[in-house]
Amino acid sequence: MDNEMIPLSLSDNFSFSCSPEIECFNQCCKNLNQYLTPYDILRLKNRLKLPSDIFLKRFTSQHKGPETGLPIISLKADVSELKCPFVNQKGCTVYQDRPSSCRAYPLFRLASRSRETGRISDQYFLVQEPHCLGFSRNQNWTVQKWIESQELTVYNKFNDMLLEIISLKKLHLPGPMDIKSELLFHMALYDIDRFRSNIFEKKILNSFKIDSAVIDIIKEDDPELLKIGFRWVKEALFDVIEES
Repeated sequence: MDNEMIPLSLSDNFSFSCSPEIECFNQCCKNLNQYLTPYDILRLKNRLKLPSDIFLKRFTSQHKGPETGLPIISLKADVSELKCPFVNQKGCTVYQDRPSSCRAYPLFRLASRSRETGRISDQYFLVQEPHCLGFSRNQNWTVQKWIESQELTVYNKFNDMLLEIISLKKLHLPGPMDIKSELLFHMALYDIDRFRSNIFEKKILNSFKIDSAVIDIIKEDDPELLKIGFRWVKEALFDVIEES
């Protein structure tokens, strides 16, 4: 049976609840094809207290997006059941820092960006998988309340930054990327601890317009560093200069 996807507005209601008491608990963490966004990686590597390069080597694999040509990071699933490496019998061991797609479930967010205006529009869908019993429990939500309860707003904000990069790539650099551009993209958006090291040790931002106060902030602040990574990628790869 195929999964049913029902479009919902922010004010629409749905019924859903998940807990260890439910018979299907953890089933949605198996048979994974789990993509990670830059902000997902930031949160997970900090949760695990790992440098970004070690986290990426230990828990992820990389391939090129077939449509965008951009490097895509996927979570390595446990080979026995193709389950998430961060789940055990009690549930998610990184729950407070779980990826955006896990937070959104059973919703799926489809976002698009206008080339003319740069405006982001999105549509939420309710994904009803046959194995999931959470829909039979009488806990009601609006889509907006679910977004708030799962703390998705900050994830969506950073994911929209990635959507802008994808849009610029299709517009300015269609097709495969050269290896230098791939490495730059990977470092600035995925391997941000190495990005930070190169900023302060190799001075790679010397020609990049950035306020000195921001330089001090990104010594410790990973989300602010990631914002700089997005700005740097836009300028270095697509010659799109954003005011600081």
